[in-house]
Amino acid sequence: MDRHVILVGLPGCGKSTVGPIVASELHLPFVDLDSVIVRRMGMPVDRIIGDLGEARFRELEREATAEAMASPASVLAPGGGWATQHGNMESARARALSFYLQVSAPIALARAGQGAVRPLLAGGEGLARMTALLFEREHHYRQADVTVGNDTDDPAVAAAEIVAWLRRGGFA
Repeated sequence: MDRHVILVGLPGCGKSTVGPIVASELHLPFVDLDSVIVRRMGMPVDRIIGDLGEARFRELEREATAEAMASPASVLAPGGGWATQHGNMESARARALSFYLQVSAPIALARAGQGAVRPLLAGGEGLARMTALLFEREHHYRQADVTVGNDTDDPAVAAAEIVAWLRRGGFA
C-alpha cells in the first residue's frame, strides 16, 4: 500500500482502537499523532493545551502530521479536532485515504470517559459537550473519503469494513 490511511472522528470514536487492527491487517505501522506529540513535548495533551494553548498544540499537530505524511504509508490516528483545522483534510488527500469513524455522542462520551483526559471535553456536562462537538465537527468529518459506523462494541467490525473497502478499491 502506498497511501496512508487516516481515521477521523470524535474523541472516543475508536481511532486508537480500530487503527492498530487496520494497521496489523495491512502490515503497516500505526501512528497515534497525539502520542507522537506527547513524547516529543514530554507532557500530556491536556497540559500542552493548558500551558501552551490550543493554537500551539495545533501547530505541533500540523508538524507531526507533515512528518508522518512524508514517511512510508501508515495508519494515522489524529486527535478528534484534527479534521476541523483548516487545510488538514485537503492536504492529506494527496497521500492518504480518510475514514470517518462515525459514532453517536453518547457512545463517544462513554468511550472517551474510559481513556485519557480529554481537555476539550472538560468544563460542562459531558453529553451536552460531546453533542455540541459532534454538531460543530461532523461536517468536517464527512469530508473523509469513506464513513464507517463504529457504534458496536467490537472494533474489529469497523476495522474489517475499512480493510475490505481498501482491498475492493485495489489500495491494499
